[in-house]
Formats: sequence, C-alpha cells, structure tokens
Amino acid sequence: MSIVAIVGRPNVGKSTFFNRLIQRREAIVDAVSGVTRDRHYGKSDWNGKKFSLIDTGGYVVGSDDIFEAEIDKQVELAIDEADAIIFMVDVEDGVTGMDQEVAELLRKSKKPFFLAVNKVDNSNRVNDAMEFYSLGVEKYYTLSSINGSGTGELLDDLVEALPDEAEKEETTLPRFAVVGRPNAGKSSFINALIGKDRFVVTDIAGTTRDSIDTTYNQFGFEFNLVDTAGIRKKSKVKEDLEFYSVMRSVRAIEHCDVAILVCDATRGFDGQVQNIFWLAQRNNKGIVILVNKWDLVEKETNTTKEFEAYIRKQIEPFVDVPIVFISVTNKQRIYKAIETAVEVFKNRSKRIKTSELNDVMLPIIQAYPPPAIKAKYVKIKFCTQLPTPFPSFAFFANLPQYVKEPYKRFLENKLRENFDFNGVPVTIFIRKK
Repeated sequence: MSIVAIVGRPNVGKSTFFNRLIQRREAIVDAVSGVTRDRHYGKSDWNGKKFSLIDTGGYVVGSDDIFEAEIDKQVELAIDEADAIIFMVDVEDGVTGMDQEVAELLRKSKKPFFLAVNKVDNSNRVNDAMEFYSLGVEKYYTLSSINGSGTGELLDDLVEALPDEAEKEETTLPRFAVVGRPNAGKSSFINALIGKDRFVVTDIAGTTRDSIDTTYNQFGFEFNLVDTAGIRKKSKVKEDLEFYSVMRSVRAIEHCDVAILVCDATRGFDGQVQNIFWLAQRNNKGIVILVNKWDLVEKETNTTKEFEAYIRKQIEPFVDVPIVFISVTNKQRIYKAIETAVEVFKNRSKRIKTSELNDVMLPIIQAYPPPAIKAKYVKIKFCTQLPTPFPSFAFFANLPQYVKEPYKRFLENKLRENFDFNGVPVTIFIRKK
C-alpha cells in the first residue's frame, strides 16, 4: 500500500486533516502546538485507491525544545518512507520562515508533494492564499480541515500520483499493546525491536501521548505492536491532554490481544504497575511482564529469583504469567520478550476438543470432587470450552450453586497444568446440567 505523509510546521491542522481522512479520532488534536510528537499511522482510500497515511509532528528549526530535535528527525523519516507528501500551511499566518524550510526539505527529497493551504473557509481567504506561490509551487490546494471543504480536488490529484500496486487483502493482525508507567522504556523497547527510531524517546515522562501501531514481522509471525502513553494515577493527571492520552492507553489495553507490561526495575513492581496488570487481567488479555533496566540493578546470586518471587506475590492468585528480565539499552533479551508474547497469544487462542477436555478433567474431578455442603453431593459430569476469544470453560453440575471459588481455582490450576495457559486469564463457569 502506498504511503502518504502529512508534514508542516506545528499547529497548522495536520492532525485534524489526518483524522478526517481516516474517519476516526485517532490523532490527539489540541489548540496547544506540538501535541503530535510521533509519526502517527492510519489507512484511508479515495476513488477506490487505498493508501497509508502518516501524521507527523510539526517541523521546527533551531528550537531549544528537547522534543523539537526528535520531532524534526521523525518528519525526515516520514518523508523517507512516503511515496507522496501533503505539505500543509496555514492561510491565517501566511508564509513563514519555517514553511520555507519545509519547502526546501521537500524539494531535496525529490518526492511528489502537494501544497495544502488550510483554514480557507471563506472567499476572502481564497485570495489570501495566493502568497503561497512564493514557496515555488506550480499549484496549491485551498481547503478547511475542520469542515472538509476543498479536500476532494487535492485527493484526486494525490491518488493519481501514487504508484499502482497490487491490492493486498487486509488481514486483522493480532495486537500487542506495550503498556506501563510513564518513562518505563516502552517506546525505546519498540524502537530497539524494529531497529528504527519510530518513536520519540526522551528522559521526560509522558513523551508518548498517542497510542500508535507498528506492524512487526518476526519469528514467522506478523502482528501490530501498539506503543501507549504511560498510565499514571488519576491524581497525577493534570492536563486535559494527558488525561486523553491515558484514556487512549486504557482503550489500547481493551482492544489488544496481549498486553506487554513494561516495569522499571529501579522503581519496582509498585501499585501503579499492579493496577495496569489487573486492568489487563480483568479484560481477559494475555499478559507478559518485562522487567526493564535490569542492567542498572545491583545483583547477587539470587537477585533475579527474589525479584520474580516478589512480583508473583503481588499478582496472586494469577501467578501463571511469564516474567522476562530485559535491558532495552543493551538489547538484552528483547527478542526473547517478543517470542514469549507470541507464545502467550497462541495460548490465548488455543481451542481444546471437548472429548480431550473430558478425558483429562473428569478423572481428576472424580478423584477430587467438590466438597459436600449440607449433606448434598455435587456431581460434575461434563465440561466444554466456550466459543469466546479467550479461554473460558463451562462445567455442568447437578448443584452448581454449591461449587465455591476455591474449587473453581482448583479446576483452573488443573487446566493450566494439563493444557498450558501460561500468561492467559482462564474463566470457569459452573452451570446446571
């Protein structure tokens, strides 16, 4: 699929235009300039031609802002990736020095680019747009990102310039969400895996604000890696923008298949990390715990075992979860982390034949039946896996109301022992036979 990048200086309306084209509120939009920090990907189509869209952070030259140098690098990477570029400017501000810098950058790239003059929502502004000829373009397109006027002509010419490619069937890829507290190393982990600076990384907590997908193909397995904003306590979420980012991270967990929970070894598996763990567990997601920055911890003979035991103590009774100790900066065990996540995804998708399930579980139940209550004996005669996206099982009994939580946990443990559901919550239902 062809790739189109939207570039320009901050706050000209790139993200609003991006959201309009993909028809979802995917990029965060705010009146504060510099809200989009990473390249943001989506899909769109026009006149039957599909293309991928990249929304970039605003390009700024010579800024003291630590993010700006990283954002500029992201814009240049996006231009390298793109087949065509939409260069967006703002009619209200006219031609600025930064617009000239971006135009120069695009001319050097030798890629086809289309100058979109945004915020042209009345006839006076159509005349104001003429000054953009000074950027050395043959043609510009006047439009309004907010109401969509004028986008048709731009998109007609844009898709005409895109190379023809054989249409690929779009598959729904598994989604692995990389989650955790701010500054635990989530974006660095993805950058290390894909070998590119796909995400802006700084020492400041809260650098990533959007949840962003990256397609990754490794170990004969293709999936989407979703980088999320760090989730912090509600009391600490001050700006509206950050609240919006945290909500998006929660939604990323709800819509993923496996949550890769990155924990900072120097801060421990604290209450906030545990909250994210239980959020993933309540949503029946596969879970892998990565203990990052393990290279910074002073170690003795049993340090790893003790730290792992401490984590398992915090997550009782759901202790059947893989824990991988990694160092993103040294690239230690990062591929092991992904292999483990793939295994967890397979465990979550596992289907067990009803006959096999009964052959294994019924003898166990016969040997260790549910305890009798008020001289009433519970008999379980049959069990089956339910058709849900995560492992859930129904056990049919004569008196389901007398089967209590401890016995359900016993059944769950036996299922785990015999069928390997490592990293996946298992749900047990007791039903009337």
